[in-house]
Amino acid sequence: MNPAPLLRTPLFAALVRAGGRMVDFHGWEMPVQFAGILAEHRAVRTACGVFDVSHMGQIFISGRDAHRFVERVNCNRMTAVPGKGTYAHVLAEDGGILDDAITYSLAPERFLAIVNAATAAQDFAWFQRQAAGFEVALDNTGDRYGMLAVQGPNAPALVGELFPAAPALPRFGVAEMPFAGETAIVMRTGYTGEDGFEVAASPGATLAFWDALMARGGRYGLVPCGLGSRDTLRLEAGYLLYGADADETRTPYEANCGWVVKLQKGDFIGRDALLRRKETGFKEMLTGVRLLDRGVPRAGGGVWLGDRPIGALTSATFAPSLGCGIGVGYLAAVAWEPGTRVAVEIHGAKVAAETVRGPFRKASV
Repeated sequence: MNPAPLLRTPLFAALVRAGGRMVDFHGWEMPVQFAGILAEHRAVRTACGVFDVSHMGQIFISGRDAHRFVERVNCNRMTAVPGKGTYAHVLAEDGGILDDAITYSLAPERFLAIVNAATAAQDFAWFQRQAAGFEVALDNTGDRYGMLAVQGPNAPALVGELFPAAPALPRFGVAEMPFAGETAIVMRTGYTGEDGFEVAASPGATLAFWDALMARGGRYGLVPCGLGSRDTLRLEAGYLLYGADADETRTPYEANCGWVVKLQKGDFIGRDALLRRKETGFKEMLTGVRLLDRGVPRAGGGVWLGDRPIGALTSATFAPSLGCGIGVGYLAAVAWEPGTRVAVEIHGAKVAAETVRGPFRKASV
């Protein structure tokens, strides 16, 4: 039986022309790198980089009960103020994390949820099941939109050439703006720890935006970036990778994201389960680890306290901005205190490390 063909974003041909080395990413053919992970990482930290994130899901939620619905399916307190967005976790009834997503208020009765590529179909199906009793319409538009993320200290100036109103957006701001004879959705967020924007538009307008960036980006230090540098950047910034650092078996508390849980806001899916599980306590928590000796840790590497195994890394890499190996993993309570000396297993050897309070690198925004 032949495997299903990989999905491609509207920018596939442009990415290949730009030198992208394509790999399978959750069923999508995406670039892991262009010039190289280190060069792309440095460009985003010092100048500007652009990522194709068209594989991510876009779910529109509209109707009289739209805000009440997004409050119900997210554990955070969700803003209803048009022009603003909220990061939150979508939970199962037992409190496990189904996804982490950013939901933007475009209008009093119109919201846009940006969800992860690997979970987009499941998220939409979950939303549909939860919509009973709500006056809402759900629209899964992932196949009708492309999306680019422009990140780095020079991103506001570059994006401002094409969207003059974009630099005035606040962090987590959103607005619909004209571009290429159409309407694009411009969001000021990002998953790198740097300032930046995501622009969602039709496939044709997304390609036009890419071409405009390539034509203008040279003087801003813009480089195309792939999944490799996206991973090193987000891990330095302390951001979760869903499916690795969080999944349905973990609660936001275990994922060290208790700040996204607003129990006092009232009822939401998973609230009662979180209360019960919080009372009984947790045996493991997502904890940061920094190597004290040379080495490049990898996901799956065991973490030890003396001769005792206390967990394993879920994400790990060499941090270009810090010059050392870093990682996160679900560790036992004996290692939760920052500064605890541990060891990380790399190629069968134990390398000295210590636990740290995230993020590894303070975000610039």
